[in-house]
Amino acid sequence: MHLQDTTKYLIHIKIDIEGVVEKSDVIGAIFGQTEGLLGDELDLRDLQRSGRIGRIDVRIEARKGLTKGDIHIASSLDKAETAILAASLETIERVGPCTAFFVAERIEDIRVTKRQNILERAKELLIESFDEGTIDTADILDAVRECSRIEKVVEIGEERLPAGPNVMDSDAILVVEGRADVINLLRYGIKNAIAVEGTHIPPTIVDLCKRKTTTAFFDGDRGGDLILQELVQITDVDYVAIAPRGLSVEDMSRKEIVKPLRNKVPIEFILDAKGAINEEVYHQRLSESEQAARQTAVERAGSAPREEKPGSIGWHMAQVRGQRIVRFLDAECVQIDETDAALAEDAMKATGGDIRGIVIDRPVDQKFLDQAVAENIAFIAAPEFTNIVKKPVSISLLKFG
Repeated sequence: MHLQDTTKYLIHIKIDIEGVVEKSDVIGAIFGQTEGLLGDELDLRDLQRSGRIGRIDVRIEARKGLTKGDIHIASSLDKAETAILAASLETIERVGPCTAFFVAERIEDIRVTKRQNILERAKELLIESFDEGTIDTADILDAVRECSRIEKVVEIGEERLPAGPNVMDSDAILVVEGRADVINLLRYGIKNAIAVEGTHIPPTIVDLCKRKTTTAFFDGDRGGDLILQELVQITDVDYVAIAPRGLSVEDMSRKEIVKPLRNKVPIEFILDAKGAINEEVYHQRLSESEQAARQTAVERAGSAPREEKPGSIGWHMAQVRGQRIVRFLDAECVQIDETDAALAEDAMKATGGDIRGIVIDRPVDQKFLDQAVAENIAFIAAPEFTNIVKKPVSISLLKFG
């Protein structure tokens, strides 16, 4: 419709014709009835030949004996000339034999329309092209820090297993499932994790577990359980800390990571007679460990203690509290012996190697702790731990009020 690059305006004409006509009839009426009306300078034929107006675009539709439609005419004339041309079209009264009504509805400034289109398109381009590139200082800092942490991932052994930078130098390691777990632990400052990278335990992991205090920390799903089963069958594992059901180590927050690591369970607690993982016992012990931690927090806050399941660690602590006695427990938290707390050292020696836990109503010092480690005790629960200079990683200390 716009034939000239210099088009400035677009004339909009509405037409109503009492009868059925063709486009050629309308165009003929326009040229015929405006000829000589405005003089030679604004003659439509001359203006069209010189390119000062574009072609006359007629859009009509005939229905029930009437013809209605619109006419659009592009103009490169100035405002006044364009307005005069538009007004002249309203003088047309007939198209062929039919009565006609021509009304100039408006004159559109093409440049304004173009500017509006440019503005709208510019907005779209701004949103589509630049939104993702918006500079946020915090995002930049986070990205740099994350990159720094990822760069600290090292590769260990012939299998080139992803690991934290402190694995080889540390006395204790965490064994996790994959590289993403190592990276997430690095994010929170844990630098001694190494990944098995699959369900088959690599020889490098087997060797490290035999030489270092090892905590298995796998996802809280069936896959994590299966890897744990294989790990304990082929190498030495000291503790187990598994993510809550449905959570993966790579997706856990700092708080979600710290909780299972603090409540890690000695491996002896969850093995059956054949040395394999007893899943029922493991989940029971894990639950009890969490309950014990909650119990300690409640007591420290001065609140009333909650009831514990009979036979659980928390239950034994409640039974011993204030009685000045000591209880020795096996791996299933079953009571082996009970005596006066003042005689605990001698009783520990006399009872033999079946003891895995001690619940005692008196302060525990470094000497008592060292003896317990020598007797292969997995945990001690006491109201107070005094003058502890070195706590071995092989034993858990539980405090009760």
